[in-house]
Amino acid sequence: VVSFVESMVLGVKMLTSSAAYFDEEEVKPGKFEGWLQKKFGEKADKFIMGFTVFVSIVMAVAIFMLLPLVIVSFIDEKVVPYEWKALIEGVLRVIIFLSYVVLISRMKDIRRVYMYHGAEHKTINCIEKGMAPTVENVRKCSKLHKRCGTSFLLFVMLISVIFFLVVRVDTLWLRFVVRILFVPVIAGVSYEFIRLAGSSESKIIGVLSKPGLWLQGMTTKEPDDDMIEVAIASVEAVFDWKKWQKEELQ
Repeated sequence: VVSFVESMVLGVKMLTSSAAYFDEEEVKPGKFEGWLQKKFGEKADKFIMGFTVFVSIVMAVAIFMLLPLVIVSFIDEKVVPYEWKALIEGVLRVIIFLSYVVLISRMKDIRRVYMYHGAEHKTINCIEKGMAPTVENVRKCSKLHKRCGTSFLLFVMLISVIFFLVVRVDTLWLRFVVRILFVPVIAGVSYEFIRLAGSSESKIIGVLSKPGLWLQGMTTKEPDDDMIEVAIASVEAVFDWKKWQKEELQ
């Protein structure tokens, strides 16, 4: 969970940094941003990043964890038993998540993000197959990967169904509390599963990984050569792939 939060903070920081390269003209800060800069000085950017991550987590929990519970709460348990309500809640959670992925995929900028996402996967797959990360080699590799964050998010949705079936709470407000408190637990279990999936050759694990790979069909697109070059440069900047191949593949 700590690694997940750190990754989000780093991601926001790097996106902000890269976006700065495309500012054609200096933009005057808004009133809120100006107030933050006066209040916090040089720490204003860190505050904004931290606030952005915090709001993102709150919105994700509210939309994907609490909203399905609110909808299902209108169903009378005298008509539909608790176990079935928990299943319906899980199905709604998955539907909301898939709808979100489909809707944002229609945005032009997000489509470019998905192409870079594909370039990232193809580059990692290239290295893990023991090949040098060149444009030609990367182009040949798959844009799907078992350790993808898309798969992680889908497994969070699916594993939550199992948790909330087992952990039964009759009071509605306690159900809200349980949904929030179990987010780190569910995220931890999901993370361990995709770690296992990424290194296991088991047929059972392969079958269980299929839903995540299918979903990646929407969140990854075939990149152009320039995007592949960016992915290669990014990997080489943070990862000694030659040393890894020597230690792991030879």
